[in-house]
Amino acid sequence: MEPKRMSEFVTFTATGSPQVVSRAIEEYARGQGNVTALVVPWESDGKTLSMAVTAVKSDGWAIEHTNLGTIRLVDAGPERTEVAIAAEPPDHPEQQTLAVVFDRFVRQVQSRLHVEESGASI
Repeated sequence: MEPKRMSEFVTFTATGSPQVVSRAIEEYARGQGNVTALVVPWESDGKTLSMAVTAVKSDGWAIEHTNLGTIRLVDAGPERTEVAIAAEPPDHPEQQTLAVVFDRFVRQVQSRLHVEESGASI
């Protein structure tokens, strides 16, 4: 049986500034070992941070990064951040496996940072 996929777009509100939330997401991803989440400075500004989420596969010296999605963090007032996570299904032979990795990552990030629903998650 195929695991149930999350929506292609999830939004929620988290406690903390975008910088604090981005660091928490980066640290969590680093601890997973198979996923990275990094701030993309050229797609960010004073009120919004953009993060790229990639799957990481190592084989000796070679490291393959496959784009899985994007996280946008928008300042929503004092110690609040609107989080929007969008999947970007990769054109990759292991697409379903990577989708499961991304879905699990999104669920875990949401459960760790979640404050209140602010949008649709189908």
